[in-house]
This record gives sequence, C-alpha cells and structure tokens, in this order.
Amino acid sequence: MAIVAGVDFGTLSVRVTLVDDHTGPLGLGTAEYPLHRRRDDPDHASQSHADHLDALVTAMQRALASAGIRGDSVAALAVDTTGSTVIPVDEDLQPLGDYYLWCDHRAKAEAARITALAHEENLEAIRWCGGVYSSEWGLAKLLHWLRHNPDKRERFGTALEHCDMIVATLTGVTHVSQLRRSICAMGHKWMWNPRWDGLPSQDFLSKVDPLFDGIREKLGGVYKTSDMVAGRLSETWAERLGLPAGIPVPVGALDAHWDAIGAGCSVGDVVNVVGTSTCVMAIGPEVGLVQGVCGIVPGSVHPSLVGIEAGLSATGDIFEAIARRANTNIRTLSEGLERYRAGETGLLRLTWDNGDRTVLVRADLGGITLGWNLLHTAQDELFAAIEGTAFHTRIILERMAEGGVPVERVINAGGIPQNNPVLNQVYANVLGRPVLVPDGLPTGLGSSIFASLAAGSYADVESAQAAICRPFRTFEPDPATRDTYEQLYGLYRTLYFGFGGKTGPVSLDQVLPELKRLARPAP
Repeated sequence: MAIVAGVDFGTLSVRVTLVDDHTGPLGLGTAEYPLHRRRDDPDHASQSHADHLDALVTAMQRALASAGIRGDSVAALAVDTTGSTVIPVDEDLQPLGDYYLWCDHRAKAEAARITALAHEENLEAIRWCGGVYSSEWGLAKLLHWLRHNPDKRERFGTALEHCDMIVATLTGVTHVSQLRRSICAMGHKWMWNPRWDGLPSQDFLSKVDPLFDGIREKLGGVYKTSDMVAGRLSETWAERLGLPAGIPVPVGALDAHWDAIGAGCSVGDVVNVVGTSTCVMAIGPEVGLVQGVCGIVPGSVHPSLVGIEAGLSATGDIFEAIARRANTNIRTLSEGLERYRAGETGLLRLTWDNGDRTVLVRADLGGITLGWNLLHTAQDELFAAIEGTAFHTRIILERMAEGGVPVERVINAGGIPQNNPVLNQVYANVLGRPVLVPDGLPTGLGSSIFASLAAGSYADVESAQAAICRPFRTFEPDPATRDTYEQLYGLYRTLYFGFGGKTGPVSLDQVLPELKRLARPAP
C-alpha cells in the first residue's frame, strides 16, 4: 500500500488528487491560473510556466490539508497536462516565452504547409495522424514561434510539451541533454512513431521551412512510455511541495489519455473525456489507419497497447459561451433541461465554434445553428448544442469502428458528465447504446494509477485500475427517441460533410422543413 499524488493540469486549473492506492482517494486540492486571450487575435491562447508552478504548490498544500496527511507519507507523484501545449526554452530549460496552449490556433498556415508537403512527399507519418496535421499540434506551433520570434532564435534550445516541461522541472533537469520525453505527447502531437524511427526525417522537416534545419536533433532526448520513471523529485521541489525528496516521478502524459485510464478504459472501450473540449480515447492491441483520427500511437494511452485519439475542439466551452451571451451562467441555464424531448427545439447545431478536430481536422470552420425562429431561447440553443456534440461524437465513433477500432462500451468521463445527467442521457439516445459514467470524478485517478506503478504497488495498469477506478452509473437509451434522433442524425451528417467540404453539392432545401416537422410533438 502507498499514498500517491496524481497531478492533472487542465485548461484553467491544476488538480492534485491524493490516493491510497489500495482504498481510493483521500483528498483533493485545486488552484487556478490565468489563460491569456487577445481580443484582436481570437486564435491566441497562452499561459505562463511560472503561473503553473505557483498553482501546483497551492494545489498540493490544499490536497494535503484535505486528506489530513503529512507530505512525507507520499510515495510517488505523476503528472498529466493538456496538449499539445508547447513551450520554447533555451539549452538550460529556461522559458523563452509562454506556452502555446492546446487551444491556440495561430499556427494554421504552418499546419497547412506541413500537411501539404507531407502528402507531396508521401510521408507515412501523415497517414497515421488522420491525413491532416493540425494547428493544435507541436511542430506547427514551434514553427509559428520560430517565424515570429527572430530575436530569440539564437537562444533556442528545444521545445517541450507541457507534461515534459513540468516533469523536467520537478526532477531537477537543467539541460536538454538530460530530457525524458513522453511517447504519449510526442506520438500524438509531433508525428513521433517507432515505425519510422521517431520523428519525421530532418530532410522533410527542412523542406517544410529552413528554420527547421537541425530541429530533429534539438528535439532529442529519451522517449519513454509512462510506466517508466523519468526521475526523482528534486530537493528544491520537495521543499516547495512539502513532499519527500527522491520519490519517483514517471514520464508524464496528456490529460485525456490518463483520464481514460482513470475511467477504467480497457480494450473495447471508447472514453469520451468531456470538458472544455472532448477527447475521444480508445486502446487496442493492433489498429490500422483511420482517416481523420488525431493519432494512432503504440504505448501512448496504455504502455503495452496502441492508443487512438480523436475529439471535438470545443464542448464545455460552447456551453459556457451560450450562457455568457445570455448574461447568465451554465448552472442557471441548465435548470429544466431534463424537460426537453428529442429534437424539440427545431434547432440543429454544428459545434464547430473552435473548429473541427476530428474527423475533418479543420480549424478554419465556425459554429452553425440552423432553424432559428423569433421565440427561441438561450436554453433552446444549449439543448441543441448538447445534441450537436452527441451527433459529432457519433460521427467519430462510426469512423473509428470503420477503421477497425473495437467499440463495445462507451464511457463518458471528464468533469461535465459528473454534473450533467441530461448530456449523458442525450448521448445514450443519440448513440443508441448505454453510456457508462464513473461514480465520482475520475480526473486525477489516471495520474494516480501511474504514480502507483512508479511506487511499485502494482505490476501493471490493469491491477492498479481494479483497485483505484470507480464503479459506473449506466444511462440506457430511451427507445422513444430512436426514430427522431436517427432522422436528425441523417440531417446532421449531410450538413457536417457538406459544409466540411467532403462531399459535392448538397441539397439543403428540405433541412429546415424537416427540423420543424421533427420539433412538433407526436399526435
């Protein structure tokens, strides 16, 4: 038995979960940090490394107080973060700027250049990340930074994913030569894969832009799965966090990937980690190419299996935006949502407010709502947005199944499903299958599982999951909604691929009349 600390850096806050790895969670602490947006550039989203570290210290203190334990009883610490959240540093790992947060889309031109050249060169890597390289991912963000910071190029040592930067900081790494990098982060966001000996070739990268000359070497280090120890907590950070020096810190990972493990993901499961955005995660022993899926990487989600990632670029952020425009909050706006029936609003919502991550991989798209009339309310739009995210999720699951990914159970993880039974029920109805929801927030449990492996409590992920993961609540599909949602989904698919540019001319003349017909109550 060991007490371990699972650290989860989200978009707006860090959460520290203290877990007895035989009996379950003991305490929780959170702390917020600012997200820097710019009104003159809606694609900009950045955060400060110093702010993250200060918040970690506060969250750890609060977690220890919540658990009522002393820091010297903690045996290991593991870290997951958002991604691709990228920071440029010098050779001594000192930041040369702020993080490009995962939702920063400034690198659209760079991503388009990488995608176009990859297809011209018949680069194998592009096929394994869905055929399109995203502006949310590391190589595009790094190139954007190099292009827009000429005064800092000479000092540039490397770029790091957030999880690798935090782990390096906590373990006292002070030079790029000592780095341990996450296969999870680098595989899904930087086109790293053992199939082609790591990153794309230097020849390809230099063709993308001469600013990438020598970049493959600068992105060096030891690439490891998260069942490996990256280092030991340094004296400096042990003192700041109130933990014992020398406790093991495993290689970090992306938050949604470990959230899937913390939610109990096994082969045959698809986990929707629903938060500000949605990450759709799955694992399997062997998976082929899946067009439009964000990455298929061995050893990423689970160290011994192939990880598959897809997702929606905005989910909770859309709900919050609807409430904000109505000068209210999401809790108030959600009161009474359970009274809505399928399709009642007459609205059909394409939830591209922050672009499309999967399966179109187009950051240049925007949200669309069809069917407005003079009486519609913000709550109507909110319910239609929930339906829209469910329809989009169904498109993703169908694409994954077409590609050979086993889809036997659907689990809704992340923060929103814990507090929104309407969303879970709509997802069950739209997907036409039961939706399982952990009985308690699983965020932080994934990092706790990997911390318990580092502490030596368990030999494998499955054994740790059996002890730490929560039981499930089940939302069964309502048969009365089936016909309505099947018809609405057909309209949604037509609009999704039509506006998304994946089909020829689309006839839209019946969409609005059909929405009105489906909104009418049955006689």
